[in-house]
Amino acid sequence: MTKAIDIVVNLFGPDEIAAGQTGFDARFMDQVRMPEAMRAGVGPDDYVQLMDEAGIEHSLLIAVRAGDPNWKGSFEIPYETVARWCDRHPTRFSGLAGADPTRGMEQLRDLERAAQLGFVGVHAYPHWFRLPPDAPRWYPIYAKCCELDLPFMLQVGQNLIYQKDVRLPSVARPILLDQVAIDFPELTLIGIHVGTPWADEMIAMAWKHERVFIGIDAYAPKHLPANLIHYMNSYGSHKVLFGTDWPVIDPRRGVAEVNAHNLRPDAYDSVMRNNALRIFPRMAARLADNGAD
Repeated sequence: MTKAIDIVVNLFGPDEIAAGQTGFDARFMDQVRMPEAMRAGVGPDDYVQLMDEAGIEHSLLIAVRAGDPNWKGSFEIPYETVARWCDRHPTRFSGLAGADPTRGMEQLRDLERAAQLGFVGVHAYPHWFRLPPDAPRWYPIYAKCCELDLPFMLQVGQNLIYQKDVRLPSVARPILLDQVAIDFPELTLIGIHVGTPWADEMIAMAWKHERVFIGIDAYAPKHLPANLIHYMNSYGSHKVLFGTDWPVIDPRRGVAEVNAHNLRPDAYDSVMRNNALRIFPRMAARLADNGAD
């Protein structure tokens, strides 16, 4: 059985819940049908057990930066918090550095610090900043990612109402990655959350641009669009990466539902593991350095 890699995982322990660092409320938990037993939080030590049950070897933990700190509902997970968990479980976790385009040069220096901490990529939520991916304020971050050879992951498609009193626009249609990929051909871009409801646009961007990829997280794999399943099982098998967006999708459910699609063995291995090893070379080196297979 392929040892899977999950490219989108959030910290969801009791500490994060108490500190308001999850970004969603009880209404959203109801919407995604989160089990009552989970709602008090699952710390990273316990999450490793869930990974084992799911057959997931390694997960990318996000040091989220969600919105200007001065805005209502905004929150962040400090880089140092994620780094500590990665150091505690070096074969199980690697870090993704949250990006905030409102911080200017501070954010660029923070990405240098993230690379020193061993982070393997960068993560962004365009809707939290009400800035589409092709907005000029993102461009210095893209340039720094090219300089540091860090893949840039961002939510594309719609965003839901995660908190009842914080309603944010859907600003990141996948087609907006087109100009970014043209302007930064060296930049690896991963559009996560499938691109729903514009999954076909996300496929088009991944087909057009060599360094644009698709993350199939945040939505139950059994509901993936038929065109995307065909893409990942055929000519796009090298362009799609497995993820859960935990705690939105339970890793055990995520793996089981991908398995149910009965992908070709080579396509399955690519989606569930090999693409992540290729696209995140710092993660692959981290696993090799720590003796993981």
